[in-house]
Amino acid sequence: MSTVNNSLIRDINLAPQGKLKLDWVKAHMPLLNTIEEQFKKEQPFKGLKVTICLHLEAKTGYLAQVVQAGGAEVAVCGSNPLSTQDDVVAALVESGITAYAWYNVTDEEYHMHINKALDFRPNAIIDDGGDLVSILHSQRLEQTKEIIGGCEETTTGIIRLKALENEGKLQFPMMAVNDAYCKYLFDNRYGTGQSVWDGINRTTNLVVAGKTVVVVGYGWCGKGVAMRAKGLGAQVIVTEIDPIKAIEAYMDGFTVMPMIEAVKHGDFYVTVTGNRDVIADEHFDVMKDGAIMCNAGHFDIEVNKNDLAARAVSVREVRKNIDEYEMKDGRKLYLLAGGRLVNLAAGDGHPAEVMDLTFALQALSLKHVVQNSKSIGPKVQPVPSELDRYVAYLRLETLGLKIDKLSQKQEEYLSSWAE
Repeated sequence: MSTVNNSLIRDINLAPQGKLKLDWVKAHMPLLNTIEEQFKKEQPFKGLKVTICLHLEAKTGYLAQVVQAGGAEVAVCGSNPLSTQDDVVAALVESGITAYAWYNVTDEEYHMHINKALDFRPNAIIDDGGDLVSILHSQRLEQTKEIIGGCEETTTGIIRLKALENEGKLQFPMMAVNDAYCKYLFDNRYGTGQSVWDGINRTTNLVVAGKTVVVVGYGWCGKGVAMRAKGLGAQVIVTEIDPIKAIEAYMDGFTVMPMIEAVKHGDFYVTVTGNRDVIADEHFDVMKDGAIMCNAGHFDIEVNKNDLAARAVSVREVRKNIDEYEMKDGRKLYLLAGGRLVNLAAGDGHPAEVMDLTFALQALSLKHVVQNSKSIGPKVQPVPSELDRYVAYLRLETLGLKIDKLSQKQEEYLSSWAE
């Protein structure tokens, strides 16, 4: 009952519905099942408080419960105003986790929830986009002394962490979970690739085959989005600033061109850069009538909504999560989910099996940083390769797959400079 009284949520009566969602993902996340049993025995977080700032839906909810099973007192808050699922949050509170979150928060409420989650006085954190770390270092510097360490989920968060580290201001170790092979090869590529199109298709109910999709950015997320667009029958254009990634996109069979040219052709636009204003200003002047834009980067800054609104003579919501901007010349441009993460704001996020890999890494990386904080020091720390490989082997085991092993002679050959 204490977590109910201490939490700020929409409606505790939604808990039964949220529990059904949690039960569903637990049945499809065998790695977390295994780690949960390990944590129950080992109690790696006994006596600690952990604050988790993630997209609060069923898969992240289960991660919070796994950390709780390891002996921690856990508090959660949302990392995006539109991705919180109120029924899942209610179920977490009923299971003994403190929560500060509800769907469709205002900017003021969003920051209030993060500060409440930090008032919980955590010893360790899991962050998504760097908001916990940013507020700790800008507004609560004294509290950083209480933080043993933490983990970061996203590319955007890693960029912010490395900026802090480069300025010599990072106060505690943070595990760069996003940069682990088992994260970006599968989560960023296959997870983003599928969930972005799940969100687009669910929201628009339009055919993709035969249309032109512009993918803005060809990192691992962009690769996944482009691959799935091709599989749906679209013609794909990629825009890039990195010459190596541009060549890669070209050799993967996609058309490459500057953004100012691409905007003349696209029916769908998906931004996956982590940077601001990649669709802005004059781009809106030459877009085709009926063009649909969405974002799969962490923050809602990739499509410049102010520039778009300034050019519009009217704005209206024509369908849930679809805003129509009518231009002065009569063209109508559409923005999905307010420019926020389309796969979460207008969908359920990545598939459970994909997030099983990522959250196994999160749980084990949190254990690693808690146990090795002093030796790591205040820096951005890569996930140890042995931990990454352990998660991969666990996944193979759950799939019933086996692989070869090197013989002793092969190992000796690879470690020798001689023939």
